[in-house]
Amino acid sequence: MPLNRRKFLERSAVTGAGVALAAGVTAPTATAAGAGRSKKRPKRYALTVMGTTDLHGHVFNWDYFKDAEYSDKDGNAQGLARISTLVNQVRAEKGRRNTLLLDAGDTIQGTPLTYYYAKVDPITAQGGPVHPMAQAMNAIGYDAVALGNHEFNYGIETLRTFEEQCDFPLLGANALDAKTLRPAFPPYFMKTFRVKGAPPVKVAVLGLTNPGIAIWDKAYVQGKLTFPGLEEQAAKWVPKLRSMGADVVVVSAHSGSSGTSSYGDQLPYVENAAANVARQVPGIDAILVGHAHVEIPELRVTNEKTGKDVVLSEPLCYAERLTLFDIELAFERGRWQVESVKASLRDSKTVEDDPRITKLLTDEHEKVVAYVNQVVGTATETLTTVEARYKDAPIIDLITKVQEDVVKAALAGTEHASLPVLSQASPGSRTSAIPAGDVTIRDLSSLYVYDNTLVAKLMTGAQLRAYLEYSAEYFVQTAAGAPVDVAKLTNAGGRPDYNYDYVSGLTYDIDIAQPAGARIKNLSYGGAPLDDAQRFVFAVNNYRANGGGAFPHVASAPELWSESTEIRTRIAEWVTAKGVLDPKDFASVDWRLTRDGTPVF
Repeated sequence: MPLNRRKFLERSAVTGAGVALAAGVTAPTATAAGAGRSKKRPKRYALTVMGTTDLHGHVFNWDYFKDAEYSDKDGNAQGLARISTLVNQVRAEKGRRNTLLLDAGDTIQGTPLTYYYAKVDPITAQGGPVHPMAQAMNAIGYDAVALGNHEFNYGIETLRTFEEQCDFPLLGANALDAKTLRPAFPPYFMKTFRVKGAPPVKVAVLGLTNPGIAIWDKAYVQGKLTFPGLEEQAAKWVPKLRSMGADVVVVSAHSGSSGTSSYGDQLPYVENAAANVARQVPGIDAILVGHAHVEIPELRVTNEKTGKDVVLSEPLCYAERLTLFDIELAFERGRWQVESVKASLRDSKTVEDDPRITKLLTDEHEKVVAYVNQVVGTATETLTTVEARYKDAPIIDLITKVQEDVVKAALAGTEHASLPVLSQASPGSRTSAIPAGDVTIRDLSSLYVYDNTLVAKLMTGAQLRAYLEYSAEYFVQTAAGAPVDVAKLTNAGGRPDYNYDYVSGLTYDIDIAQPAGARIKNLSYGGAPLDDAQRFVFAVNNYRANGGGAFPHVASAPELWSESTEIRTRIAEWVTAKGVLDPKDFASVDWRLTRDGTPVF
């Protein structure tokens, strides 16, 4: 590992006297048996480990897409400025020297703020700015952060620059150099807590990231980094940390707890493996869970080898929650033993922004607000994604049209220039809208919130038929004549909206009265039934092209072209060049929902 990363592997803290130690060391007391005999109670120490995850560039409680304070139906609040206030409260309650602050990854991607400092005013430029997330997290005093998969979205140079700007290590025990198979980032972090009148408590934090990086950011990491499974690497490192004297082992894992994967059988590793790690690897006391964007106050998983509970917790994403692991230790038989671990959550909506963080990053925030409010065109009518999950919406056709045009231009003059180009897009948001009148970068960014790039694949008619059948599994089977509740019509099996695809350039019906696998009807190209042998160029985002969502055939299909410019940027360029955003230039009716041949809508 780089020498300048080694400084992070071990740190120490000295607990303060007074109240913080009142419960830490107790005086001997007389036994009930009586005179002349006394029995010492074990020395005790209370440690609190705080954790966030999936911050995704949220510094303030601000929605850049709406140009307003963030709000939702549950009254949640977001941002590191709120987390800072919560952390200050916990440190005041517990004693700062009795706490650790961790994060489980996905830090530098997700908002226009992070995009701006990766692409518009990049931190990689000579003399470039310090990333706002590094500034905020340094100021708050994070001890260690696990790598998330989205850390790799802007390439390794951006990640390494961010790493250098942080006062804490980015951990990834299973992010290995592809050639040497040695850790490319610090695998762990150690901190020693000194207790008055007792031996020190040594805490190890093991960082694990997501194997799916090998698929989702293949263009950046292939041949450079490899990402083995979390279970395998935890089994390797936890015994090492214990042998190094760790009294407490905490894992910060950018991996959900469900045991499922979104990439099918493309990798032999589990995407959401945190509970597997707890179950299979002895010696872990607590796991800070990330990646899944769900709220888990406390989950107890019994280790199969020791029979002991491992406590897991996942705070809600975007800095909406802070996890607390309260760990009680007792010094018995010459060593510290973990007696109990309890997890709980604190809520960002219960506090106000820390003015220290507000003052620190107001300038950066205002630059991004100005950037996203630039006008790039005019819309002739309002376009919205409100019904885009179950009706062919023009606003999604805008995405497919832009992708189609970019790929056609890229392949002009090549051997594949004469092939028809089809295009894929998903209704990734239910609330995006491009209002009639002025169109801003903010409007277009809200339509395409992911930093995906464009890839051209070579596919056959038969492969596209299978692709559409898989996509149609998104709908809940609904008998002909049964009432249709649009709130319950989609997301069958928990499939997210971003894993349902439109395919433009073909026409087809999706018969939701039929079972999954037999729903695509009247599939046509150019007014004639689709020829299974016909070849097409398929314009897809890099997430899908690399296997995200486990759609059939696309990951293994020949790649004809790819680029590093974000699809979001291509949309802005297209609208800017047109000047006027008129549905007649891009909208088409390619698909509809039916039941036994009768349209649902």
